[in-house]
Amino acid sequence: MSKAILYDATLCIGCKQCEGACAQQNKLPYDDTVAAESVQSAHKYTVVLSKEDKFMRRLCMHCEKPACASVCPVGAFHKTAAGPVVYDVWKCIGCRYCMVACVFAQPKYEWQSLNPRVRKCIMCPDRIAAGKQTACAEICPTGATKFGERDDLIAEAKERLRQNPSNYVNRIYGLNEVGGTSVFVLASQNVEEYGYPASAKIGDTPMPEYTGRVMDRIPDFIPVWTLVLGGIYWVSHRRDEVAEAEAEEKKLNGSER
Repeated sequence: MSKAILYDATLCIGCKQCEGACAQQNKLPYDDTVAAESVQSAHKYTVVLSKEDKFMRRLCMHCEKPACASVCPVGAFHKTAAGPVVYDVWKCIGCRYCMVACVFAQPKYEWQSLNPRVRKCIMCPDRIAAGKQTACAEICPTGATKFGERDDLIAEAKERLRQNPSNYVNRIYGLNEVGGTSVFVLASQNVEEYGYPASAKIGDTPMPEYTGRVMDRIPDFIPVWTLVLGGIYWVSHRRDEVAEAEAEEKKLNGSER
């Protein structure tokens, strides 16, 4: 069965242990300076945001039908049967189509690296394969981040809403958005206040139903080098736009601190 993560913001105490565990799992730097950063980046896959006495976590949503995988011309991204959306750096040609396609703005690029990669949360697939929890769920001291079977977590989230309706906004974010995800969010505030896209804006239709129509128009005989050149051309026109979007995200999250 497919695995998933349930994040309940009402149980989060903002300890950021999930951030540290994620960094350790993925061999990323983590110190006081990184902990203070309020945006996701190529070296910070998850971030805990604060607003007054409320907290919210951002991470890859691991869509059931991921847009990043549908637009990738070389199959560098794919959704595993266990739930994670993973990335194969050896297939990636650096086109960054995934960065534009993802409505949750999760894929990040190592702009300053001489050997740049796309980076994002991959939901600890090696731990899942070994029968373990994700690193962030295992270390969470309050149970705000919970890992388990997707169907079981959906049932638990619905039960929490039923038993304590006054504690939450009445929805499970990720249940229906873009066709459903493998990360669900419960909160007492609208998640949009922390940078998540509005449900009405992104809709319930899986993004590949849109992106696939475009990719299907690419003939099978187009050689890889043509895709590479196309990616380079695209990047030259899109880099400033992506950088601007990331700056806006940083500005938004900085205003919430």
